[in-house]
Amino acid sequence: MYSKRSKLFLILAVLISISMVLSACQQTAEEPVEEPAEEEVVEEPAEEEEMEEEEAMEEEVFKVGFLGPFSGPSAQTGKQFRGGATIALESKDYKIGHYTIEPVWIDSQSDPAKASQAYEQAVVQDGIQAGALNWHSSVAVAVMEVTAKHEIPHIFGFGATEKVNETFESDTEKYGYWSTKGWPTPAKLGNKYVDALEYYIDQGVYSPENKTVAIYGEDSDWGRSFAAGVVELFEEAGWEIIKEDYFPLEQTEYTAYLNQLKDLDPAVLAGTSTSPPQITSLIKQADEVGLESLIIADGLGWVDFCGLTGSSADLVMDQIAGWSGDEGFAFAEEFEERYDLAPSTSSAGLAHDGTLMFLQIAQAVYDEHGELTSELIQDFVENQVWTGQWTMTDGIVMVEYKYTEETTPDPVVGPGFYTFPVLQYSYENGKCLGKPIYPVEGAVQDLQLP
Repeated sequence: MYSKRSKLFLILAVLISISMVLSACQQTAEEPVEEPAEEEVVEEPAEEEEMEEEEAMEEEVFKVGFLGPFSGPSAQTGKQFRGGATIALESKDYKIGHYTIEPVWIDSQSDPAKASQAYEQAVVQDGIQAGALNWHSSVAVAVMEVTAKHEIPHIFGFGATEKVNETFESDTEKYGYWSTKGWPTPAKLGNKYVDALEYYIDQGVYSPENKTVAIYGEDSDWGRSFAAGVVELFEEAGWEIIKEDYFPLEQTEYTAYLNQLKDLDPAVLAGTSTSPPQITSLIKQADEVGLESLIIADGLGWVDFCGLTGSSADLVMDQIAGWSGDEGFAFAEEFEERYDLAPSTSSAGLAHDGTLMFLQIAQAVYDEHGELTSELIQDFVENQVWTGQWTMTDGIVMVEYKYTEETTPDPVVGPGFYTFPVLQYSYENGKCLGKPIYPVEGAVQDLQLP
């Protein structure tokens, strides 16, 4: 009896144990499993991938070729160019979106052939994707072939000659890559000298014995283009051209030439040069030989000339822009402090504004497309800049830079846009101060006579 009961209890205990184990297993299986947070599984890898993409984008570089006479007879202008462009680039931190703007300084050496070769090298070897600036007209005409060949949009080239416009208009699809000029044709600006003289003759301030003019200039597209424009205007106003001479950029000796002029005694000696040694030598030697003609030296103020001419620049006429506001004066102060060189509005100032124009065009392209390419920049220029839909109003020299279908590749010229007043230099306390004399609305003095 006892044995049977024991066996029964033993079997019952085993069954209870099995039941308890099965129950525990079922409980474990039915316990809910907490799912991992969605952020941990999906979003974190996406964020990491996005950060990696941004880091990769930040490494992109966009190369821009800045063309200027960084050596040779106009090297001082090259210093002004580089300083003005650098300050503009720094103002944007060399950045457009995720692109770093890398400047490539292309030295024209004031020589069309050397400039073309240097620009070709900048495209093929350095990989520039756009270009900006330029000083000489003859260089502009030559380099237009290179920008056309490689389809490189070039912004704000200074070469003013009509030959640039004629080439541009002969095949805009091809030569339109020399897309905007930073200096209009001389005839559009040069008429103010004649207007100024005629105004002061009418006012009785100036009474030349004979209305005679001698013309001089550098032997280049620019020198001859300026002369052609001013000769036409003088002749239309009843002046007689009695002598016309052109000189190599490197020439600095003019004593024999000036003695000839002294015998002819023209009322006005008018001309231009982009070479500081050339034009300052002529002015200084004119003073030394006692030439009494009223001198027009267009472009004298493009560089810091006073140390080269001294008091000989007194009463010389020029046509040059001023700073357009407080930002311009602040730029001038920073430039002189940094480079120990007085900035010219026409070289350092316009180089700054031309560089700023490129940067603003590039930013507009980036804002629209999220990328920068040569093709997108050229497309924007053709559709937005050439049509006048896009303009620049925050430069430091001109109030507004605007192009239209009627003026392109030249900017719009006139009050409130691109304009240069006529001034006379006054040598005071070791400085050559430019004092506007025309138009009369902005004049600070009447025409002063030698």
